[in-house]
Amino acid sequence: QVQLVESGGGLVQAGGSLRLSCAASGSIFRINAMGWYRQAPGKERELVAEAERAGTTTYSDSVKGRFTISRDNANNTVYLQMNSLKPEDTAVYYCNANVLTLLRRVERDWGQGTQVTVSS
Repeated sequence: QVQLVESGGGLVQAGGSLRLSCAASGSIFRINAMGWYRQAPGKERELVAEAERAGTTTYSDSVKGRFTISRDNANNTVYLQMNSLKPEDTAVYYCNANVLTLLRRVERDWGQGTQVTVSS
């Protein structure tokens, strides 16, 4: 079983910054893609940013130039540095990982979510 534990959410004023962290643990052989999704009230969950193990990154258009995703593969951790935050970034942010487990099964795991609130 794989666990993803997120931290770093909170309340910040518009224009401010936050850094989210997500650490994966458990039955992990290798983690392929790791990323961040978010879900605002009344909206569907959407991709924010994703990083492949080799370093390729993908960002949603709404966060390009403001957010930066990075990984520490040795520690199965992914980070999201969020700068120039806007009220529309307010959402629950979820960590996601595509994991090859020790039993050589491929699974997609989610964290419990962390609230990010940006005040105007």
